[in-house]
Amino acid sequence: MSQWTDRWPLALLAALAFAAIGIASVKTPLIAAETPMILAPPALDNPLASGAPQTAVLAGGCFWGVQGVFEHVRGVQRVLAGYAGGEQSTAQYETVSSGTTAHAESVKIIFDPAQVSYGRLLQVAFSVVHDPTQLNRQGPDVGTQYRSAVFYADETQKRIAEAYIRQLDAANAYPRPIVTRVDPLKGFYPAEDYHQDYLIHHPSAPYIAFFDLPKVENLKRSFPELYNERPVMAGGS
Repeated sequence: MSQWTDRWPLALLAALAFAAIGIASVKTPLIAAETPMILAPPALDNPLASGAPQTAVLAGGCFWGVQGVFEHVRGVQRVLAGYAGGEQSTAQYETVSSGTTAHAESVKIIFDPAQVSYGRLLQVAFSVVHDPTQLNRQGPDVGTQYRSAVFYADETQKRIAEAYIRQLDAANAYPRPIVTRVDPLKGFYPAEDYHQDYLIHHPSAPYIAFFDLPKVENLKRSFPELYNERPVMAGGS
């Protein structure tokens, strides 16, 4: 099965949309494809402090765009696209795409806690990476494998994530309730090599240009203090 099997119709529509409105170059992203939210940072968070690198595992739609955004966040050392929520035996793209494995397309973010906090990563995820009010889908991609989820590694991460969701709901940050799941991290399984750094390697792909490059641009505009022009890469530079 091709990696385009579940996204090709959307990519074709995106290509037609670009042609219809006369966009000649993907160097100018269609910002209207994604609308950033200006959200307050988490009231409950870890302070910045030196220490060993930490890990966050998050899900919010197609992992191409999620990985692509976090690869531009200052303090992030590496981002892997992969699968979380299911068993190792079913952690393959073709199987996960069936929506029957309990996996979500996810990213594993390794970050320096002296430069960026866990809560700030959540703020980026909820602001520019995805819409956490969409249940079992994200934009054009439908299925439980595209759900919004935080996979916590310890009780501190769980408390920060749950408190931030309550904070945003109480502030009516979105017109609908947040449906993000907060689940224990039972395992993370890296995706196939061709998925890694997909946004960086395929910026002209219609799906990337239409749905994902605007997210990176929104990160740059909404979080200039966190934006790193040179992305880190899962597969090396």
